[in-house]
Amino acid sequence: MELAVYNSNGQETGRKVQLSSEIFGIEPNDHAIYLDVKQMLANRRQGTHKSKERAEVSYSTKKLKRQKGTGGARAGSIKSPVFVGGGRVFGPKPRDYSFRLNKKVKQLARKSALTYKAKDNGIVLVEGFSFDAPSTKNFTGILNNLKLQGKKILVIVPEQNQNLYLSSRNLQNSKVVVASDINTFDILHANNVVLFENSVKSIENLLTQN
Repeated sequence: MELAVYNSNGQETGRKVQLSSEIFGIEPNDHAIYLDVKQMLANRRQGTHKSKERAEVSYSTKKLKRQKGTGGARAGSIKSPVFVGGGRVFGPKPRDYSFRLNKKVKQLARKSALTYKAKDNGIVLVEGFSFDAPSTKNFTGILNNLKLQGKKILVIVPEQNQNLYLSSRNLQNSKVVVASDINTFDILHANNVVLFENSVKSIENLLTQN
């Protein structure tokens, strides 16, 4: 699959880049995508939820009423879950939701996500650009030149670019990531993937290594 390379003005440079069919043209595996996204979202969870059980509620342990003769059920403590304010039965406890996933499954998921984007013509290839200082206005102008305004954008750069990252940080629908840090969720969540020309080789190396 060949894609034309655009410059920051939204004009074709006359160059084309051949995208590897092993990365951008495989048979997508939906289950691998599901597992990779599930793992990423699970790893994000703090797992700090907690409710007080019967032994942890701060109430008196005095017996509420006599054992017999009241016509009602026996009641030994106001901490009982049947009373308002009592401890909760089998409430949530702090836990770790993260789990491990095979490296090749994660690679397959990212290849599948990139393949879906390529099939939907959702990949835009641009030559590298940078800013001397952070500028959201200039970054927005480039997106407008590429006719990507109003869309969810994922920009993949070959290496860390602080000014470019700071320029996009204030935009709700834009995200800049290094090629080595791409993940399935971000790729699928974006309407368009803006791929720096020099990032293609980095992605191919990342997703073909054993």
